[in-house]
This record gives sequence, C-alpha cells and structure tokens, in this order.
Amino acid sequence: MNIGKTGKILLADIGGTNARFTLSPSGQTGPIDYVKVADFPTVREAIADVLARRSNGEQPHRAVLAVAGPVTNNRCVMTNSPWVIDGNELQSALGFDSVHVLNDFEVVAWSLPTLEPSDLVPLGGGDGLPGEPLLVVGPGTGFGVSCLVDRHGSRLAVVTEAGHATLPAENEREERVIACLRRRLGHVSIERGALSGSGLQNLYEALAEIDGVQVPHRDAAAITKAALENSCPVSRAALEMFCAILGSVAGNLAVTFGARGGVYVAGGIVPRFREFLAASAFRARFEAKGRFQDYLRNIPTRLVIKPDASFLGLTMFAEHNPG
Repeated sequence: MNIGKTGKILLADIGGTNARFTLSPSGQTGPIDYVKVADFPTVREAIADVLARRSNGEQPHRAVLAVAGPVTNNRCVMTNSPWVIDGNELQSALGFDSVHVLNDFEVVAWSLPTLEPSDLVPLGGGDGLPGEPLLVVGPGTGFGVSCLVDRHGSRLAVVTEAGHATLPAENEREERVIACLRRRLGHVSIERGALSGSGLQNLYEALAEIDGVQVPHRDAAAITKAALENSCPVSRAALEMFCAILGSVAGNLAVTFGARGGVYVAGGIVPRFREFLAASAFRARFEAKGRFQDYLRNIPTRLVIKPDASFLGLTMFAEHNPG
C-alpha cells in the first residue's frame, strides 16, 4: 500500500461468522465496520477492503486483532471459518509495523480495569483489592477463562483452557447428572458438561433422564426461555444447576488465580438471565469453600453487560504494548 502511516491503530474483533473493525486514534474507538466473514476468502482481503474505505489514504501503523480461537505464535486457525489469522503474514502483506493476534477472552480480560459501573451488574462480595488479579469467566459457545495480572507496572493477561478441566460435583444430584453424562460423553468437562450452550442442553437432557421425565428437544435458547417463563420444570432445574455450577467453578478459579481484585462473568449466555442468576445459588456456591469461605466472601463478582467490551480491551492492550 503506497499510503502514509498515521498514529491510528486498526482494531478488530473476529468471530466465525462476523468480524468488526475500527480505526482507533489514541485512546479512542472510531466508527465500527461490520463484515461478514463469508464475504471475503481471507482476512487479508477483508482488512484491505476496510482500509480502502476508511483510511482516507493514511495507513494505520499497527493492528491488534481479537480472534475467537486458540492463538499460537501470533497465529490462529479459525475453528468455524476458513480464515487463518497470521499476524506476521498480515504485517508483511499490508505494511503494518506490527500486528498482534490475541485470543478473544484475553482481550476481555484487558478490558476489565476500564469498565464502568453502568457496564456491570453486581453479584455480591466486597470491593476487591486494588492491584490484585482480575478473573473473567464466560459461558458461550465454549467456556472462556482469562486472568489479568498487574505486577510492578507490567500487565499480563493469562489465557487458559480451563473449560476443558473436569467438571466437579458439589452434591449427590450433580454426581448423578455427571455420571449420566459420562456414559454419553466419556470425559465430562466444565464446558461440555455444563457451562456452555451445549452444556446447558446436556444438563437438561441428563436431568430428564435421571428423573425419568419425557421432555421435548430444546436448544440452549429454548431451555432458557422455558426456564424464565417457568413453563418447564426440567428447563428451570437445568438453568438453576447451570448457575450453581458456574458459582462453584468461578470460586475454584478465584482461589486458583488468587483473583482478589474481582471475578467477572462475560460471554453471550448469562446476560440474557441476569435477574435469574442474581437470585440463584451462584454466589452461595462461589463462597462455599470451607475454611476459605472468608477469603471468597470479600471477592466481588460482577456480570459484564457492555456489548463492545472487546474494543476497550484491544485499546488497553495497545496502550500497554506499544511495540
């Protein structure tokens, strides 16, 4: 590209179906371009199209891209689309000084210090300790977990695959559900067994089986709707168990990471039933750690309801990683 470089940064949030791009001046987010992944064979062509329409002949010097998939060596092979997001290749092909490719939950973790009270729904606990780790967990298509750690002026978002750890049981009924799922799935992970869209469906079907109840096939959205309408006891029981397990898992991860700054719930599922979650066993199960209950009691839990938190995270990452 034969265009002059500016202080602007290209920011992107790239999913399997849609991608969002913006050219960001320092500390701000510009207008967002919505792009259908299917409209472009490669991410390079999508970015070139956005720059041709939005850059006014001035090339941004950097790009920071959030992607819904695992990132290795600044590269992500998308799970649900043909795009391969290779930062080094894009840097060379499109003339950027640098391109950073980040996992989408890593980016959500970067956004946490910038969220305002209006972006959050409080779910119990104290105020959190300044400077201590901030943890974000997110049930959605999968179960994302990332932790933002700030030490001696340096900040790092730790990316994990915690969703693939073994699902724990806290009582006999959950043990029976997990045993049922183990017969069907083999290993029962946190993600597949409970804390995702497919996980909620698995809870629903397992509860129907162990209770000997015939229920219609429902996906996660239909289960949630029936639970909130109180029109299906099994759907309601499944959503109640989902919230309880989410509390237990979030508490386990809080003590694992020492996340005394706060624990945040994000993702596409939970904001749809925020009042139900607040009235559920979520917080009680979060704190139910025996001798460590006082430790958990002081940790705040909050639900993230800001729809574009990813762009806040991308901006924060860019500010803390100027190279």
